[in-house]
Amino acid sequence: MAFAIVLAPEAVEDLRRLAAGARAAVRAALESHLRHEPEKISRSRIKRLRGLLRPQYRLRVDDIRVFYDVSGATVEVLAIVAKSEAQSWLAQFADPE
Repeated sequence: MAFAIVLAPEAVEDLRRLAAGARAAVRAALESHLRHEPEKISRSRIKRLRGLLRPQYRLRVDDIRVFYDVSGATVEVLAIVAKSEAQSWLAQFADPE
């Protein structure tokens, strides 16, 4: 089953701010990892975030982190941030359990 990938307006802005090469890498990773198995946990790519209601998952793409939720057949990308900014983004926007 293919999942629909929806980018939040903030994620669209985040994607627009990336350099062209990084933007292409993120788009390719979204398509290859989130289109068919967004909940498949892996050691290096996809991580289920513990203690948070939102975002549920994190996808690693080089030095970029993509935070997203899965509901039904939809993957909602909430943010695309650099690794160095990931902790501060989570502190500001994550919903703890």
